[in-house]
Amino acid sequence: MVDFCFKDRYNISDLLKIMEILRAPGGCPWDAEQDHESIKKNFIEETYEVVEAINMANPGMLCEELGDVLLQVVFHARMEEEKGIFNFDDVADGICKKLIERHPHVFGDVKVSSSNEVLANWDDIKRKTKGQATQGSAMQKVPRELPALMRADKIQSKAKKAGFDWTSVDGALEALESEIKELRYAIKNESNERAKDELGDVLFSAVNVSRFLDIDAEDALTCSTDKFMNRFLSVERLAAERGIDMKTKSVEELDKLWNEVKRSNQ
Repeated sequence: MVDFCFKDRYNISDLLKIMEILRAPGGCPWDAEQDHESIKKNFIEETYEVVEAINMANPGMLCEELGDVLLQVVFHARMEEEKGIFNFDDVADGICKKLIERHPHVFGDVKVSSSNEVLANWDDIKRKTKGQATQGSAMQKVPRELPALMRADKIQSKAKKAGFDWTSVDGALEALESEIKELRYAIKNESNERAKDELGDVLFSAVNVSRFLDIDAEDALTCSTDKFMNRFLSVERLAAERGIDMKTKSVEELDKLWNEVKRSNQ
């Protein structure tokens, strides 16, 4: 039996102790074998499950999923503590100092009149503390590992702060239309690698349009994917009701079913 005090209710100290036990000799073989690289995807998955709980407005699920994210923080911090580099308290200390530093209107004598001023101050303090003298250097700090649409939006927003932006959505739309033409040409006349490059430009330009409309590109694509899935399920049901084998029908015949479903959903 491990040296652990069982309780009716636990706190962060207990979680830290449990992780120490799991990683120690005689603990859990799987937990002991893990390193930052082996479990980094778990962190991403748990974070998205928190987002799912928020979208579902499910507080019970949210509480559980936040615990799973906290476990990931504790797990990674424990690995570094074992190497004598930093521990969980150092992580907490760092974020506390950052919050105090970036809220001078709360913990200092800076005056603000709106949330926009708060965000402007935050961005300015962040660039100074990270040594980002220009928006270009700030761009380089945007993680490449972010979802591509989200990263594109962040990069474009930083370009806007440097004055490099269209004056209206019309300019963004014209750029999108131009990129689509270039994609068509690349598909017809050039290599697949060139088509990939042009397709990326189309997606990047589409994000630019979404930014002007104050629409989250990730959310817009998620909604469109949901819409496609629901319509496809309806097409499947309709085909089954009519004895239609979708695998043997032409694209034109299936498109008729699709349009029928689309009209009924409008």
